[in-house]
Formats: sequence, C-alpha cells, structure tokens
Amino acid sequence: MQLLRTILIILVVYYGFKILSRLFGPLFFKYLKKKAQQRFGGQFGGFQNQKPPQKPQNEGEITIDKMPDNKSSNKTVGEYVDYEEID
Repeated sequence: MQLLRTILIILVVYYGFKILSRLFGPLFFKYLKKKAQQRFGGQFGGFQNQKPPQKPQNEGEITIDKMPDNKSSNKTVGEYVDYEEID
C-alpha cells in the first residue's frame, strides 16, 4: 500500500509541476528577460554615444552632421602590390 501511495504522490507532483509550468513559465521567462535587459543596459549604458537633445525639425528641412576627421593613417605600413591571376 505504501508503494502505491508513493507512486501516486510522485505522479501528482509531476503533473502538478507540468501544469503550473505551462501557466507560469511564460511569465517567469518574461521576468528573466526584463532583468537581463536591465543588467546589460546598466553595464553598457555608459558606453553609448549620448547626443544633446536636438530641436525638432520642420518637414523638408535637411541638416548634415559632420563627424570630426581625427583619423590619421600610418604611411609606413607597407606598399601596395598589384597581382594578376595566372591560369
């Protein structure tokens, strides 16, 4: 009788967990996703380019934002070699 009772308890717990996971699983994963987004957003939030707020533009108005030209190339890297394919 004890064996039958133990098997019944195991089955009730198994199916109860299965049903509850179907009901609360999506909510739990949404919570985990939201927490992960907050954690990663907090870590990388300081590295984002923060621009000052811009004034609203009228329709049809065009503005060009130029990036600063701080790129300097190293001329002593090497020379360019042109090649041809040989059949």
